[in-house]
Amino acid sequence: MAEQVAVETIYDVAILGGGPAGYTAAIRAGQFGLKVALIDASPKLGGTCLHWGCIPTKALLFSAEIWDYIKSAADYGIDGIGTPVINWTNMLARKNAIIAKHVKGLEFLMKKNKVTVLPGYGRLTGPAQDGIHTVSLTAAGTADATAESTLVQARNVLLATGSDAKMLPNLTPDDRILTNMEILTLQAVPKSLIVIGAGAVGVEFSSLFRSLGTEITIVEFLPRLVPVEDEEVSKELARAFKKRGIDVNTSAKVESVEKTESGVRVTFTDQNGKTVVKEADKVLVAVGRAPRTANIGLETTKIETERGFLKTDTAMQTAESGIYAIGDIVLGMPQLAHVGGMAGMIAVASIAGRPFRPINHQRIPGCTYTEPQIGSVGLTEAAARAQAAQKGQEIKVGKFPFGGNSKASIVDAHSGFVKIIADAQYGEILGVHIIGPSATELVSEAVVAMDLEATVDELLYTIHAHPTLSEAMLDAYGAVDGLAINA
Repeated sequence: MAEQVAVETIYDVAILGGGPAGYTAAIRAGQFGLKVALIDASPKLGGTCLHWGCIPTKALLFSAEIWDYIKSAADYGIDGIGTPVINWTNMLARKNAIIAKHVKGLEFLMKKNKVTVLPGYGRLTGPAQDGIHTVSLTAAGTADATAESTLVQARNVLLATGSDAKMLPNLTPDDRILTNMEILTLQAVPKSLIVIGAGAVGVEFSSLFRSLGTEITIVEFLPRLVPVEDEEVSKELARAFKKRGIDVNTSAKVESVEKTESGVRVTFTDQNGKTVVKEADKVLVAVGRAPRTANIGLETTKIETERGFLKTDTAMQTAESGIYAIGDIVLGMPQLAHVGGMAGMIAVASIAGRPFRPINHQRIPGCTYTEPQIGSVGLTEAAARAQAAQKGQEIKVGKFPFGGNSKASIVDAHSGFVKIIADAQYGEILGVHIIGPSATELVSEAVVAMDLEATVDELLYTIHAHPTLSEAMLDAYGAVDGLAINA
C-alpha cells in the first residue's frame, strides 16, 4: 500500500464529480459559506453534460435547425444565398467554442464562491471517524487503489460521479461503432447511420443527422419511440420522423452488429418476426446509461445499492451518515442534468441546516430536442387514467394543435400539439405533454403551474401575449373543457 498523507484542511463538504450535480452543489455550498472541495478526475470541469451531452448536442442541433431554414430561404423571401453547403468542421468548431466558454465560466464560479478544486480520482475510505470522513485522492486517470494518494478530510461527502453510456454485449466503441462520445468527434457527416435505441439520445442524433442529409434507420426494442413519453407524443414523433424520411423500426430486436469492409451491418428481427439486415457507414448505440459507481469505495461503507445505483433519503443522504449521492447515480431518479443540479442544492441545504423541499418526481420536466421538440411533465394519460381508476376518480384531457396557433405559422412549424391532463373534479393539472415548436421552453410554464397547484379554471384566465407559441398553452387549458378559442 502506497503512503497516504492527509491534508491539514478539514472541509465542510467534499464533492466527488465536477458535472452539473457536483458543480451546482459546490456553488451553493460556497454561497452558504461552507468550506468546499470539488474533486474531479477530468481535466476540465463540466462532466458529460458540458463536454459530451447536453451542451454539444444542442449546439449541433441548433446548427441543423438553421440549416433546415436556410434550405428554404426563398420561401421566407430571402434570395441570393446561392447553393448553401454544410461545413461540418465549422459546426464542430462552434460546438467546441461553446464548451470552452462555459468551462471558463465554471472556473470563474469556483473562484467566486471560494471552492477548492482538487484534480484527481476520489474514493471513500469508510465511515467517519470522530465526525470526519476521509477521501483517498489519487492522480487523475489513476484507478489503482494502491497508487500514491492524498487523504482529503471533510465533515460531509457528496458523491456525484455521473454515468457512462451502456454498450451492447461484445461490442467496443470505435470509429464505426459509436456512443454519444465518438459521434461528436466524427470527421465527416456520415452518409448513413443506424441508431439502436429511441430514447432521448437516439432520437436527438437521428433528428440532427437527418437534417444534415444522413440516411437514418432507428431500431428500438420497445413498441414506440421515446417510450417514457405520452403515447400520443410517441405517435406524433414517429409520424414526423417518417415524413422526414427516417426508417423507424419499433418492437425490433437487434440480433447482431458486425463490421463490414467499410461500415457496419446490423441484423434485427422486426415487429412481424421477419429478419432484417441493414448496412450503414456507422452505428450509434444509444441504449441508456449506467451509473459510474464502481471503484469509489462503496464497499467500505453502509451505502445501499441496487443495480449500481445508490439509495438515498429525501435529503439525498445515503445509509452512511454524512455521505450523500446526487445526479445520475441515484436510484429512481431520472438521469437529467437539471435533476442532478437540484439534488445537489437539496443535499447542501440539508448539510447547512437550511430549509429545503425534496424533489417531486411529478414536477420534473423532460425535454427532447428533436425536430419537432418534446417537453413534458407529470403523468401521461395512461398513468393518469390508471391512477384515477384506482382512486375512483376521473380525468379530463384537452389537446390543442399548433396548426391553430398564429406564431407556429409564422415560424413555419405547424405540426404537434399541447396536451393537458387534469383531474375532472377539481381541475388540478396532472400532466402536460407538448410536441412542437419550442416545446422545451414552453414546458416550464406547465412546471410552474403544477408546482403552484393551479387549476384549469384559474389558468383559463391567465393572459398570454399574442402572437406567441405560449398561446397554445392557453388554448390547451381551454380545450380541457371544450373551450379552446382557436380550434
